[in-house]
Amino acid sequence: MLFNSVQFFIFFPIVAVLYFVCTHKIRNNLYSRILLLAASLFFYACWNPAYLLLILTSVAVTWTSGLLMEKAAEAEAGAAIKKRLILAASLAINLLILFFFKYYNFFSDSVQFVCSKIGAEAKLPAFSVLLPVGISFYTFQALGYSIDVYRGTVKAEHNFITYALFVTFFPQLVAGPIERTENLLPQFKVDHTFDYDRVTDGLKLMAYGMFKKVVVASRLALYTDRVYADIAGSSGTAVAIGTVFFAFQILCDFSGYSDIAIGVAKVLGFNLMRNFERPYFSKSIAEFWRRWHISLSTWFKDYVYIPLGGSRCSTARRCFNLFVTFLISGLWHGAAFHFVLWGAIHGFYQVAGVITKPARQLILRKTGIVSEDGKTKRWWQFVQAAFTFALVCFAWIFFRASSTADALLAAQKMLLCPKEIVQSVSGLLHGTIGFGEGFFRPYTLGFFKPTLASFVVCIAVIAAVSLATRRKTGCELIKEKPAFVRWFLYYAVTAAVFYFAVDAGLFEAQEFIYFQF
Repeated sequence: MLFNSVQFFIFFPIVAVLYFVCTHKIRNNLYSRILLLAASLFFYACWNPAYLLLILTSVAVTWTSGLLMEKAAEAEAGAAIKKRLILAASLAINLLILFFFKYYNFFSDSVQFVCSKIGAEAKLPAFSVLLPVGISFYTFQALGYSIDVYRGTVKAEHNFITYALFVTFFPQLVAGPIERTENLLPQFKVDHTFDYDRVTDGLKLMAYGMFKKVVVASRLALYTDRVYADIAGSSGTAVAIGTVFFAFQILCDFSGYSDIAIGVAKVLGFNLMRNFERPYFSKSIAEFWRRWHISLSTWFKDYVYIPLGGSRCSTARRCFNLFVTFLISGLWHGAAFHFVLWGAIHGFYQVAGVITKPARQLILRKTGIVSEDGKTKRWWQFVQAAFTFALVCFAWIFFRASSTADALLAAQKMLLCPKEIVQSVSGLLHGTIGFGEGFFRPYTLGFFKPTLASFVVCIAVIAAVSLATRRKTGCELIKEKPAFVRWFLYYAVTAAVFYFAVDAGLFEAQEFIYFQF
């Protein structure tokens, strides 16, 4: 069931009404949890009921492991070893399930490819299975619980229904945010009654998230899909524009999902962590990853990077830890080499940033760009943000392309952009190209000018909202406006969503991008 579907617009109001009836009339927290758990399992079963067995297996394994580790900790002899073995079993079972459904064919193809190159023969069985939606998200959330119990930072949850709801909670089940045990699980033990301000704030977040997905992301996809479906036939200029458009498409697609998820949870009374914080205003790659997919970035930091040694080690070891963490992050995003390369590129960015940091700081202080008290010139901050955005966009090529070969071809074509622009301008000046279809042909791709203009308007709207919400949230800003301004915005957003969802035929044309992970 998609958030941007008629089914969800029927499903969610029913769940919300029943939940508030439970919290106001029945006032039994167990019934409230059972209701939400049933709704969450139904929500997931709408994709494939058979895969409920997988998610319930993950729930049962990690819940049991938590209880066993708690019991082992009470024993005087061999407690540490027992806990370590229980954690290893929990990790192994969950990761093996994830490996089989998401990575087995990638592993099999890779082994056979390597063997063919060295003249050996390897025949591994092939399996054609549908990737369970959200498996990477709920697996990581469940594993985070097991690791937290092992470390002693949280206590094992004894109530199976409460823990099952923590893993399967429908707003963030299939694409995050990947919640932490200490934040979300205790919230299920309290009934959340109806609160007008909280509910309306949640609905506003849902509306804006839907706007970002249906109006902006799906709109920009018209261009990016056409470019990346025919990279060989597209000009370098079109590939470059398509890549920039994709940067905003994936931002609006994924942050739109996160906004809807956070909004849905807020309506019901639950607080999910913020997943995006204006990432394209970052002034370094390290800062970008503190602002982009925050729940996953912090998960990798706490459960991969720090256990590897983090930054409290030699520079060489720190660089190794960073690079390995981003390689794993790339593989988490997809079972394909171009995703691994995407992770490797970001790992290289991070390593380069660590190695060059002392020299860069020295140069900036010597040139006066950074003062003695650490303040940076405003114009240099713009340069940093622009350079960081360019680096991120280059890496997005390997994320968006359907193969490594396509990604390399797209990167090669983008290098031809300056040459194409010079040729177009030269042709215009010499009269061989007219200021019309001939001049704009390298990037029009057959789209009419109003359509191309709408792409730019979409990006401008998102950029303007991001700038306006630097210090206050959108909900806080809207509350400060007069009633006629607030209602104008509500109607404008709602009308835009329904226009593009129904009249333009985009209502269920696209799933959210991160569903494939």
